[in-house]
Amino acid sequence: MEWRDEGIILGTRKHGESSAILEVMTRARGRHLGMVKGGRSRKMQPLLQPGNRVDLVWRARLDEHLGFFQVEPIELHAARLFDSACAVFGLQTLATHLRLLPERDPHPHLYETLGVLLQHLEEPEVAGELVVRFELMVLEELGFGLDLSQCAATGQVEDLTYVSPKSGRAVSREAGAPWADRMLALPSFLLRGSGLRADPEALEEAYRLTAFFFERHVYQPRGIGAPEARVGFLGALRRHYANRP
Repeated sequence: MEWRDEGIILGTRKHGESSAILEVMTRARGRHLGMVKGGRSRKMQPLLQPGNRVDLVWRARLDEHLGFFQVEPIELHAARLFDSACAVFGLQTLATHLRLLPERDPHPHLYETLGVLLQHLEEPEVAGELVVRFELMVLEELGFGLDLSQCAATGQVEDLTYVSPKSGRAVSREAGAPWADRMLALPSFLLRGSGLRADPEALEEAYRLTAFFFERHVYQPRGIGAPEARVGFLGALRRHYANRP
């Protein structure tokens, strides 16, 4: 078995004396693992860093085997990203979210979005918006997508202010008013076509929104906790806004 694809490195772990197990998000084959012979060498270590975009050739005797990767560079983002706490924690958060998906299950839209994020992870005000949109995409791919297009009660598309914690659907200000204390806030910048940017308060609301549905639909059923990297990423965002002139 053999295939060729491009991928973005999510992580590595040691294997034996000199090899490494490489984890990548590929364009056509989703999240994929493979062994890299000599992956712990001085020559290979700078290449096999999270965030780097690489050309991959995978070979194995059978499709279900771990297989071996041959890796060549395309874009080396890692050195730039490592200088920013926001970027480091952001990339770790994205990788953790991608590990919620089945291995070798294609998700081309997530791959393309991950590529865009790599260009902006060290820019906190851009990364804050992009990562929470990525979280919404992951929920969608897992089958728990939110419907923020119209009010669940009235069908109207204007003045959408809340999200129902039961249905994951948007609710207008008027329709949700009687149950406002039970609703989740819907930041306006998340609405399609709004053209709005997020301020610190809106970002906090957005991440509370996605965290609620990850906890309900993903973490609790699987018996796992929220990723620590996400806590670090949100902390880096808060520090940025606190220190902004």
